[in-house]
Amino acid sequence: MSYRPPNSASIAPILDSVRFNSDGLIAAIAQSADDGAVLMLAWMNHAALAETIATGQACYFSRSRDTLWRKGETSGQRQKIVDIRLDCDSDAVLLIVDQTGVACHTGRRSCFYKSVGPDGLQDTEAPRIAPETLYAATGP
Repeated sequence: MSYRPPNSASIAPILDSVRFNSDGLIAAIAQSADDGAVLMLAWMNHAALAETIATGQACYFSRSRDTLWRKGETSGQRQKIVDIRLDCDSDAVLLIVDQTGVACHTGRRSCFYKSVGPDGLQDTEAPRIAPETLYAATGP
């Protein structure tokens, strides 16, 4: 399956249907197109969702830096969109992606690597790449 962006006239009505929260954000889940693994959860504002829809590359909103965050721009760990889906209430978005490399800033494939067990939290995966290597000059 290959993502085909809607024509530019269709993007505004799509964005108008989205229910952003009181901070102007929507939760965005990235899921692997290969095996369905949940890779990460991030946030999008209107501009990030519009850019993602138009370009087919994942763009998020960094709450800590108060700016757009184009996934992989500094690390090379890009997310190419395969499909974009809104939930039934239009207040969450699911991005089905072809992930280049790892999704998590810790160097793991998925941000969901901590498992709750009888002895507390346990890591289910070691980093595949050192975070210092991913973000040598700029930070996550």
